Amino acid sequence: MTMAMSWDEWARQDAVGLAALVRGGEVTAAELAAQAAAGIARLNPTLAGVVEVFEDAVQDPATGGTDLAGPFAGVPWLMKDLGPTIAGRLQEMGSRLMRGNRPAADAWLTTRIRRAGLNIIGRTTTPEFGCCSSAENPAVYVTRNPWNLEHTTNGSSAGCGAMLAAGILPLSHATDGGGSIRIPAGACGNLGLKPSRGVFSTAPHASDISSLVSTQGCQSRTVRDTAAFLDHCRGGAPGEFMPYWTAPEPYSTLIERDPPRLRIALSHEWGDYRATPHFVGELERAGRLLEGLGHHVDWALPAVDFRAAFAAQTTCYISNFAQTVANLIAARGLSRPPEDLVEPMNIRIWEAGLDTSYTERARMQAAFNATSRAFGAFFEAWDVILTPVTALPTPKLGTTQYLTISDNPDVQDWFANLWRNFAYTPLANLCGIPGLSMPLGAQENGLPLGIQAQAAQAQDGLLLQLAAQVERAIGGRWNGGRRPQMHVAAP
Repeated sequence: MTMAMSWDEWARQDAVGLAALVRGGEVTAAELAAQAAAGIARLNPTLAGVVEVFEDAVQDPATGGTDLAGPFAGVPWLMKDLGPTIAGRLQEMGSRLMRGNRPAADAWLTTRIRRAGLNIIGRTTTPEFGCCSSAENPAVYVTRNPWNLEHTTNGSSAGCGAMLAAGILPLSHATDGGGSIRIPAGACGNLGLKPSRGVFSTAPHASDISSLVSTQGCQSRTVRDTAAFLDHCRGGAPGEFMPYWTAPEPYSTLIERDPPRLRIALSHEWGDYRATPHFVGELERAGRLLEGLGHHVDWALPAVDFRAAFAAQTTCYISNFAQTVANLIAARGLSRPPEDLVEPMNIRIWEAGLDTSYTERARMQAAFNATSRAFGAFFEAWDVILTPVTALPTPKLGTTQYLTISDNPDVQDWFANLWRNFAYTPLANLCGIPGLSMPLGAQENGLPLGIQAQAAQAQDGLLLQLAAQVERAIGGRWNGGRRPQMHVAAP
């Protein structure tokens, strides 16, 4: 099969660049889809990041109503197998329980994605129900990190992280309920923005109440791709419970200008949680880069009761996931999750959270409020806070303590273990603030290390502006210009 371009040319293009080639008549949307499908066929048997390719969408990019005149002009796109539904396509949520689940209608965000001209050619891997840090259950699939096949991509947007890092796609769907965009972006060397609350709709299959913590989004390899995705796919459906807001200026034009001189705080000491010395060194190195760009950089920390915040976050996850599982089994006429179809920790979470009282939820909401106000006060004095994306190195595959196939009998202890590694991302979900993972660091094991920037609510554009300034300063060479060992352009 003859490709539209060499793999090296393909890997150098981002989604905005590919769309420009289509509009200029140099390639067709069908040729882009065929090349992406060929990349999946080549590397996915090893990486296991894609569950299914939609062959009809590869053959005909207008399938499903994709608007090829939209700004992305038919650029291929993969949807995480969790979140927005696609009419007539399987959505199995990383679970044996959900095999054969075929929603009848597009979700609201799916219609926005199609209208923007993104061609949905398949679905990517996720842990069961998105409830752990790795798409890693040998009974379903094991997604590997292209930088080192012995390591996980982290999660839960696992397949997305792998496919972008391997050069197969420049832009792909991801979701984030506690770091699930940023954490795999950080481990795979991609850009990952968790947007503020009120940017992307979860209608009609999840309520705005659930999206108080969980958000939709993407991973990308260039800032302008993320900016364009937000510009063209944001917005609320009719009947949204909470307001959906629009930026005063499209991010695609905002990022062309450097931000003003910013007050940037560095931190890695979040309550009981600390990053490794090497990660602290990488954070300091990123701080020096930003200082060299003219920003004021110093160590500072919000006045947050971190223990109370993480306890509330744990209550939120246990009670929310318990209801997710309860709804899924009820739809199948079941009274409890079948042990042969649902992973053991998800069954324990269902048991632990099913009868959460309103009093417990009210206590949780009070901690959410106190935490959000503390971050709000902090961002009156500081524009951005910078942390590593994770506190500890990316685990090797088979590290079951982070997985929902874990045999840990104690749900609270299992979550406490997650926080020891993934401490720096979930409070952004709690507060509804934006967080952006930038591929600026490297772990001692050679894997990328994301450096996360967080800002006040609705300051998504400021984070993208800062990232674009950094991108220009480093000549677009995220990850120091390195590519992973598993890559479409590798010999």
